[in-house]
Amino acid sequence: MTKLEQIEKSVSELSPEELKAFAAWFEALQADLWDKQIEADAKAGRLDKLAEQALADHRAGRTRPL
Repeated sequence: MTKLEQIEKSVSELSPEELKAFAAWFEALQADLWDKQIEADAKAGRLDKLAEQALADHRAGRTRPL
């Protein structure tokens, strides 16, 4: 049995309360990983082109207040 299969089996056996706690933990983990990826992309300059385009759109009046 693979590690993933073991995890799937364990998760499927959780009680409703445990599953709710696991889901909250997993969602927080995914959010943290996303934040780290965005930070790494920003530091590496991979978002610069997008930021420049957004600023150009704003300067050209193609944006609106949120």
